[in-house]
Amino acid sequence: MFKKIMKGGHKKASKSDPMDYGFGPPGSRNPGSGPTPNVVVNHASRTGPGTAGPNSVVAMVPPPMGAVEPLPLFRDVPVSERQNLFMRKLQICCFQFDFSNTLKSVREKEIKRQTLLELVDFIQSGSGKITEMCQEEMIKMVAINIFRSLPPASHENTGQEASDPEEEEPYLEPAWPHLQLVYELLLRYVVSSDTDTKVAKRYIDHSFVLKLLDLFDSEDPREREYLKTILHRIYGKFMVHRPFIRKAINNIFYRFIYETERHSGIGELLEILGSIINGFALPMKEEHKLFLMRALIPLHKPKPVGIYHQQLSYCIIQFVEKDYKLADTVIRGLLKYWPLTNCQKEVLFLGELEEVLEATQSAEFQRCVVPLFRQIARCLNSFHFQDCDMNLRRTTPQKLAIEVGEPPRPYIPHMEVPYLPMWDTSPIPCNWVITFHHAPRSWRPRGLALC
Repeated sequence: MFKKIMKGGHKKASKSDPMDYGFGPPGSRNPGSGPTPNVVVNHASRTGPGTAGPNSVVAMVPPPMGAVEPLPLFRDVPVSERQNLFMRKLQICCFQFDFSNTLKSVREKEIKRQTLLELVDFIQSGSGKITEMCQEEMIKMVAINIFRSLPPASHENTGQEASDPEEEEPYLEPAWPHLQLVYELLLRYVVSSDTDTKVAKRYIDHSFVLKLLDLFDSEDPREREYLKTILHRIYGKFMVHRPFIRKAINNIFYRFIYETERHSGIGELLEILGSIINGFALPMKEEHKLFLMRALIPLHKPKPVGIYHQQLSYCIIQFVEKDYKLADTVIRGLLKYWPLTNCQKEVLFLGELEEVLEATQSAEFQRCVVPLFRQIARCLNSFHFQDCDMNLRRTTPQKLAIEVGEPPRPYIPHMEVPYLPMWDTSPIPCNWVITFHHAPRSWRPRGLALC
């Protein structure tokens, strides 16, 4: 008996072994590896394996499939068997393939792609409400496919000094033909009217959301676009997750600002926050104001701010339009992180400052008027043409007065105080010869010859 048991434990791999095709079975993370335990997503309140909904047809998960073979279409089987077929199709989609070699496992890759398309159509059509067990297995399949270690950045591979993120070519995920369909399936599941949030939150839990947020660092812009849409939909549908999502995004910003200064998805996360901030109720909670002061304003500090500045500026303006009393905090925050030597970054700050001033009330403007004009004076002394030109076009007393809704006269003295020493500086920036054509005559220094 003992010899029989020992012989049974050392069976040879059959010809249909997945290793021959260069892919792993469900749960395998390494292409071509042998069977490994299935990936398990920890859920907050998981029901027992035999528990299913009242309309359940499936009593247990079908046995694991040894190879990828095409299955019949949903329309070709009776309604009573569609849930079983759904589970079998999910098992096919759990197989992992090596996309680094386009000639490897071509047939199996196409079968999986077609199966994913059928699953997306099945969820989107709403032809049948899937059971709780099917929902759990579907989220497991999604997790197996999308949750992975992201490839290192190019400078991490070569050991070279990190280059400007704006100049780097993005890495495009070779497995995108499958990943796109998996993301589409998850999106259709989240937005479906048949999806019960009380059931779905057991599987789309905090652990799942955190792993989704980790994927925002993907260099592939197509993946980040899907992640942005899915996370936004999760935030809107699962109210229980809202505080957790905001806090998790907060932590990503802290790490980016104070540790790495490298993250591919800051712009996408700010786009999500832009719509979230737009829905904040008034009076604004202290939590939201702290988020503005501790995360959003310091995001002006990192060097690659130009990549996400448009989205950041939108979020900042949303706060000021929601609560005008925050204008003083925002303006002083901009002045705190004002660039000293980066002229292109300074131009971005000037554009944002103009938008903030348009939403600023008189009382808040008076609180920050002195440090604001001191900084404007420094910009007017800049040797960079765009800095001088933007200041002279945008910061005349009349224009600032219109933006804050006050007559210009009270602010003219404030303008002149920091500007008076400026005319005596030498050498005079050559850009003034051009930009003073756009300035009022009263602003022009005496003795300056204009073309």
